[in-house]
This record gives sequence, C-alpha cells and structure tokens, in this order.
Amino acid sequence: MSEVFVEGFGVSVGKKSERLVVKRKGEVIFERPFFEVERVIVCTEGATVSSSAVHECVKNGIPVEFLSYSGKPYASLVSPNLGGTVKTRRAQLLSYEDARGVMLGRAFALGKLRSSANNLKYYAKYRKSADRAAYDFVYRRVDGIEALARQTEDIEGEKVGEVRGALLNVEGRAANLYWEGVRRIVPEFPGREGRGASDLVNSLLNYGYGILYNRVLSAVTRAGLDPFAGYVHTDRPGKPSLVLDLIEEFRAPVVDRAILGALGMGFKVGMDGEYLDEKTRKLAAARVRERLAVRVTHRGKKQTLENIVHAQARSVASFVRDGTPYKPFVGSW
Repeated sequence: MSEVFVEGFGVSVGKKSERLVVKRKGEVIFERPFFEVERVIVCTEGATVSSSAVHECVKNGIPVEFLSYSGKPYASLVSPNLGGTVKTRRAQLLSYEDARGVMLGRAFALGKLRSSANNLKYYAKYRKSADRAAYDFVYRRVDGIEALARQTEDIEGEKVGEVRGALLNVEGRAANLYWEGVRRIVPEFPGREGRGASDLVNSLLNYGYGILYNRVLSAVTRAGLDPFAGYVHTDRPGKPSLVLDLIEEFRAPVVDRAILGALGMGFKVGMDGEYLDEKTRKLAAARVRERLAVRVTHRGKKQTLENIVHAQARSVASFVRDGTPYKPFVGSW
C-alpha cells in the first residue's frame, strides 16, 4: 500500500479505469491501482482533484486529505459509511457527563506526559558521556515531568468538566519542562510556537503535526467516534476536540522523534518566504511517514505506530461503549 503525496502547481489527480493517475501539465508522474493506494494527501493550492477520483477513493475507503503550506489540515474527505455504530456515538456523548470522561481525560494526559519524558530520556542517553551538563539539565526536566505524571494519577472528579483545569495545568507545566529540554538539545530551537511560527524548527514540527492530525482524524472516524466530541479540549464549532485529545499521545513519539532526529543528523531546511519550501515539505513528510511505519511493541506484540493510532481510537470506542479498560500509548526510549 502506498501514500500519494501531491505537491506543486499545475498538478491534477484523476481516475483512469481502475487506477489513480497524477499528472503535471498533462504528463503522468504517478499511476497506481486504487487497491494499492492507502491515502491521498494534497499539499498544494495549485492542484485539481476530479470528482471521479474522489468517488473511487471513498468507495475504496481511501481518505483524501488537504494540508496548507504550513501543514495545517483544512479538509478531509472520507466515506460517510465508515462511521461505525450509533451505539458508540451515543455512549461517547454520555461519557462526557460521568466518570468515563474523567478517566479518558486523565489517560490522554498521562500518555502525553510519559511519552514526553521518554523522548527526553532518548535524546539524553546519547549525551551522557559527550555532554554531561546537557544530560543533567535534561534529566532534571524528566524528573519534573514524571513528578507531574504522578500528580495526574491522583486527579479525580465525577465528570471531566470538574478536572479539566487541573489536567490542563499539569499538561502546560509539563510542556514547559519538555520544550526547555528540547531547546538544550537543539540549539537553534527558539522555544515552542504553534500557529504563525516562522522559524525553521517550529515550522517543521507544525507541518509534521498536521500530517499526524489527519492520521488521528481518520482513526477516530473509522472507530465510529465523533471527532468533535472530546474531553480535555473544549467544544467549539469546527474544532475536532477528540482528535486534539488523542493526538497528544503521539506528538512526541511520532513527530518530535522524526523531526528532531532528522535535524540532529544534518537535515537541510529551506524556506520559501514564511513557509517551508516544497523540497523541505516533502522530506519532512517522508520522515514522519517513515516514523509511522516503525514497529514497536504494543500490548505484547510488534505493531507499526500507524496501526497503534488506529488501535487506540478503537480502544476509546470500546471503553465508552463496553467498559473495556483504556490504557494510553506511551512511546519507548
């Protein structure tokens, strides 16, 4: 199965017989049977996608995703028949008002904190001999994050609205510690900045998060969950709060590990004005996709990180619907 990444101006995506065809200025640059295509990602405003290609994609369960030049997802096309059962969505909505919402919110936060701590351990272990001061600096941040994780375990309430402030507080404090550690390891990193970032490191991270976001959105939708009904992130029109909750388990072990690792190996970054240039976007996307294809041990067996994203979404559905215990994913180091 392959992922079709559409970049550049003058590109068209169409259907010919049972094949997906990508052309640039009338010349075929990619052609593949639909049954061999996993997803289509359009990362340019200068492309056209035919209705026949869209129809064939949704018929075959192939998501068509759209990213801005900064990596922000702005649309995703999926089949309306992939949404699972009404029972799951009813249970999801009801869980917001009882202890299930608290348990999920706490689990998402614990996954984020423990994965962040493990990421810093991963970066620090290569500096223990070469730069002891950096190693000690990073491990003080690790200790701080792990202490906050222990505090998170003790957060209790009858419904998630009662504990949201406490969860966001520990997440925010842990994030400050985490990015302090990253800044010591990546000297050119100015500190974390989300929307509107113009520096190279944050631009790469934001672009990678955009790719991951679409993976989580696809997983949540396929699990039969409502992506807009989350727990820790508040409900707002057009805000897929459940996606933003679940993605926290995967930012550090997927995107941060891929992007910061690439920078550590001399990854060359180019900018086109305030955005990453086309070559850099392609390379960054390739790094994130490679990371998603890495196999790690999860629930006693080797699985790709991409499959684990889907497994976690299904676990959320099983928890709210059937009461099956939910355990957050924690990246290893």
